[in-house]
Amino acid sequence: MLVIDALTVAYGGLFALSGVSLTVEAGQFVAIVGPNGAGKTTLIEMLTGANPPDTGSIRFGANIEMATLDQHRESLDPKSTLAEALTGGRGDHVMVGGKPKHVIGYMKDFLFGEEQRRTPLEALSGGERGRLMLARALAKPSNLLVLDEPTNDLDLETLDVLEDMLGDYDGTVILISHDRDFLDRVVTSVIVPEGDGKWIEYAGGYTDMLAQRGLDLKREAKAAAIERKKTASAGTPSSAAKRRLNFNEKHALETLPKSIAKLQAEIAKQQRHLDDPDLYKKDRKKFDQASDALTKAQKELQEAEDKWLELEVLREEIEQA
Repeated sequence: MLVIDALTVAYGGLFALSGVSLTVEAGQFVAIVGPNGAGKTTLIEMLTGANPPDTGSIRFGANIEMATLDQHRESLDPKSTLAEALTGGRGDHVMVGGKPKHVIGYMKDFLFGEEQRRTPLEALSGGERGRLMLARALAKPSNLLVLDEPTNDLDLETLDVLEDMLGDYDGTVILISHDRDFLDRVVTSVIVPEGDGKWIEYAGGYTDMLAQRGLDLKREAKAAAIERKKTASAGTPSSAAKRRLNFNEKHALETLPKSIAKLQAEIAKQQRHLDDPDLYKKDRKKFDQASDALTKAQKELQEAEDKWLELEVLREEIEQA
């Protein structure tokens, strides 16, 4: 499907990617995970051709048709209707998997009611806009689907829709997501940064990656211990004391899961407000407040999940040392 060979990208002397080489086979569902700034979107941009690497290459197999969904969502005319956005303003059918499907039926697949056919896009809630972008991306002819944060702005029902659609997708998927449960249910492998621009692919979902990465760290720690013994026997002073989590790190690791749960509940609450198709018309102020609160909670959730991931990886490294 595609081969990534010695890909290198650096910013200000810091490597986002350093000699990264990976092979993605046809039919794989691959997740790219890691904290903000690790280079996830940079890697996606290399794959989609949005930005070239400093060095290295990406080779695609024959007859590749790529469809993408970026985290900023593509821009559409806010005055156009839901049906027009799905059909491109051409007729009443959407081409899905090379076959025509009536737009009403396709809308229902993504939890839209028939009465929303003529709803202007500017009146859609955040969750509805997320569903629309997914519907558009999945309707494009493709055998390679590249999704940057597809679970952003999605409620639980829409997540189920996304999982069902991906389950029926006959192709290869490469995606970025912070949703650990979603990744465990969907992907076949996980690519994770290991520092200094190095990336490693692990088989299975997110939980499998953590387990395997723990084994890798244990092997590294054992090799490091052997090297320390050799150094000590040669009369060289031992290395610095073992790294430990400080009080703030321990506290954050213990409290972040509760914070994440609260933020998820806040997102669900605001999403319920925005899922009211009449809210925009009957109470514009409440609509704007709910939209702003949803955006704020989603940003805080992403930051909290990134921090938890960073501390969890650090905890594993320390325990295996």
